[in-house]
Amino acid sequence: MDGLFAVLIYTGVLVGFVITNLILTHIIGPTKKTAVKQMPYESGMDPVGDARQPFDVKFYLVAILFLIFDVELLFMYPWAVAAYKGDGGVPAELSSTVYSVMLVFFGTLAIAYIYAWRKGVFKWR
Repeated sequence: MDGLFAVLIYTGVLVGFVITNLILTHIIGPTKKTAVKQMPYESGMDPVGDARQPFDVKFYLVAILFLIFDVELLFMYPWAVAAYKGDGGVPAELSSTVYSVMLVFFGTLAIAYIYAWRKGVFKWR
């Protein structure tokens, strides 16, 4: 119970510090508003044009391909660790089934990769 009380006191002190800091910063901080300070920040460059202009589909295709192959790795690591554990992570009666399922999975990914390659997704124009 003493540990819980100490954590509550610590949390109270932290919240009080944050609230006090926010209030003091707002009260005594600089408040002069200029056109340059009100301008949106664009990685050190002056923003030019409308922010709602359409993007090329290429950006979306690259993002989707990144997600697809990233998710592939999420499925591959647990399989690789379980399949090649020293103590036989995958039961013997299921090892051929798990292996064939992963081959189908990799085959599907290879087909998707070849399809994207043939469509010219990887050519940056």
